[in-house]
Amino acid sequence: MPLDQASTQMLQQLAEMGAKPFHQMSPDEARHFLAAFRPAYGSGPSMNRVVEEMLPIPGGHCAVRALIPSDDICGVILHCHGGGWVTLSIDDYDAFGRTLAAHSRCAVVLVEYRLAPEHPFPAALDDCQVALNWLADSRGRLFGQASLPLIVSGDSDSAGGNLAAVLANRAARGQGPELAMQVLLYPVTQARLDTDSYLNPDFQLLLSREDMAWFWSHYLPDALRRDLPDASPLHEADVSRLPPTLIVGAEMDVLNSDADAYAAKLEAAGVPVVHRRFEGQMHIFATMINVLPASAEAIRLIADEIDRVLATTLAHT
Repeated sequence: MPLDQASTQMLQQLAEMGAKPFHQMSPDEARHFLAAFRPAYGSGPSMNRVVEEMLPIPGGHCAVRALIPSDDICGVILHCHGGGWVTLSIDDYDAFGRTLAAHSRCAVVLVEYRLAPEHPFPAALDDCQVALNWLADSRGRLFGQASLPLIVSGDSDSAGGNLAAVLANRAARGQGPELAMQVLLYPVTQARLDTDSYLNPDFQLLLSREDMAWFWSHYLPDALRRDLPDASPLHEADVSRLPPTLIVGAEMDVLNSDADAYAAKLEAAGVPVVHRRFEGQMHIFATMINVLPASAEAIRLIADEIDRVLATTLAHT
């Protein structure tokens, strides 16, 4: 079906404003462009508590923000924000995190990982790993329950879903804490730019094939290293130990082939997978709170699947 009316109107407004595609911007220009959406998202639901801490990383510190909807939460989500490894911050995701926390009855923890090109691969991944390990060890102190189920999620402009998928693969290898679930929103799972969805002219919208080439060039300039499983989780040798997985896609997205291939790989390995593609939507829709109406439906789906998975897990313990 065609792109929905709200998305079409947004793209028309951007065109009238003279907005350039990402690959014609500098990293700083792209950061300012995306940060300009922040006021439209609003403040999000009120939280019972918000906790911010600084975690030590090589050469500095990494900020994390825990959005805690109540004293009676059922799990903890580490969310890796999107932005192509180059743009966006936890402030851009505060309203989304609050909304997801309120609907899922889970604490949502946002991580301010370092951005490329100033900090190329694997800096962002290493920061998210530090945050995940810290969160696993801090559940008792932060939430009063040391055994709360731990979920990783990530989204948009390729980066967050990619980082979350790699964290889950690392955990399955024994290089991270046990996870109850992973939630991947239109993830980048490999570095090829010649798949069917990348080459579809109808999908070259807010995120295009040229844009993804631009993001990869900043995150991992050495193309020979992009096939490493820590950069392209589709190349992970054994995915059979991964937790239940939700993959959310948009019908008109250059990353559809990545999501399809990853879902198929996990299903073939016996991993429980729910893969939902939203018709008439483009990349980034799910996190555009109060801007694109389909975002609300996507968040409800995520919350419902988290509730289902955690209920199933509890029933088997």
